[in-house]
Amino acid sequence: MTDTHKASGDTLERPIRDEDGAIDSALVEQVSQALLLSDLTTLRAVVADMHEADLGALLEALDTEERPRLISLLGADFDFTALTEVDDSVREEILEELSAQTVAEGVRDLDTDDAVYILEDLDDADKKEVLDRLTPAERIVLQQGLDYPEDSAGRRMQSEILAVPAFWNVGQTIDHLRQTDNLPERFFEILVADPAHHFVGSVPLDRLLRNKRPVAISTLVDEDSRAVKATDDIEDVARMFQRYNLIATPVVDDAGRLVGVITIDDIVDVIEEAADDDVKQLGGVRADEELSDPVPLIARSRFSWLFINLVTSFLAAAVMSLFEAQLSQVVALAILAPVVASQGGNAATQTMTVAVRALATQELGAWNMRRFFTREMIVGLINGVGFALITGVVAALWFGSQGLGVVIAIAMVVNLLAAAIAGVVIPVVLDRYEVDPAIASGTFVTTVTDVVGFFSFLGVAAIWLAHR
Repeated sequence: MTDTHKASGDTLERPIRDEDGAIDSALVEQVSQALLLSDLTTLRAVVADMHEADLGALLEALDTEERPRLISLLGADFDFTALTEVDDSVREEILEELSAQTVAEGVRDLDTDDAVYILEDLDDADKKEVLDRLTPAERIVLQQGLDYPEDSAGRRMQSEILAVPAFWNVGQTIDHLRQTDNLPERFFEILVADPAHHFVGSVPLDRLLRNKRPVAISTLVDEDSRAVKATDDIEDVARMFQRYNLIATPVVDDAGRLVGVITIDDIVDVIEEAADDDVKQLGGVRADEELSDPVPLIARSRFSWLFINLVTSFLAAAVMSLFEAQLSQVVALAILAPVVASQGGNAATQTMTVAVRALATQELGAWNMRRFFTREMIVGLINGVGFALITGVVAALWFGSQGLGVVIAIAMVVNLLAAAIAGVVIPVVLDRYEVDPAIASGTFVTTVTDVVGFFSFLGVAAIWLAHR
């Protein structure tokens, strides 16, 4: 099923995305032609009412020079929220081409979390220039969010909050909701604060609406409501949302005063970004690498880990050189040695992936480390014995030597056990020394399995050849 968009004054629905979920190429071409002709009528009809996610996808599909032109031509009809939906590098390129006044007008009507997300990509000078074009009240709110650490709850929170005093009743609260113009765009509960604006608790909207007007808010407050500090790490907040199935949670400062709220839509983005970072880093790729990044940046960022891999490969080659005499006697050893090392590397990667993810989600700790380590050792032993039988039989039949089959079988068991140990120990040790295991584990783990694989196979082979 394809997403569609009904243009203003047009009875036909235009497809936005194709069957694969990508932005429709015909739509992109139509917008490109309209930009070329400065056809504002067509642009407004096609683009102005798009959802920000679709508009973000359209921006990424356009050529680099077309993106800022689209924003400039649409003016107030362009939804700046779309800039939160594009790759970081695309957003930075667009912001560099826009005037400070255009950016200021664009972020003025956004939720504070979206506005901060856009402004944080600017350098200090450009950021100041944009903020100076806002009203003092707008500037103070955005500067407050920008002053919090990059990965903190304060950076992701909305400053627009709905708080009432505990001494109000249901009727007063509902009347307040109806009469207030600047309510948050979406909210799921009413926050309750004392006269000093300290967080007291919250009242879910369904509980509010199920009670009669004279009922006091103080009797409806859920005092178990969970608040987070503005300085808390955002990934810790995301884990709390997962653990307790939260939809929203208030944010307080160090004194316990309400400063904002975080909602589930922001947390979904955090979880997706964290998972994306882990996958990239496990492959030795920079966490913030995007498809739109320029070639020199990508090549430079990947070079360091490839260089480390090269160094560790020479270490594995040095181990093989210790058995040069044996390799020259039996060519089969050179053919089979990579099989042992490769199998160990794959097994270690499986264990390492589970360990790194468990550490990232705080599911692995001192309380279950022994059990996890024992489990992986048993799995390594079972798989080692299984593949020892398979590779032993294949090697014996292939080269007509039962002794060679026994040699590779022993080496396979040893290396898969080593893979299990390395896959657990290396990420845990790196994490203990505050080195991100997702970044560094892969190189060290594969080095261990290569070295152990070659050494065990060729070492046992040397003993076997000595007694032939």
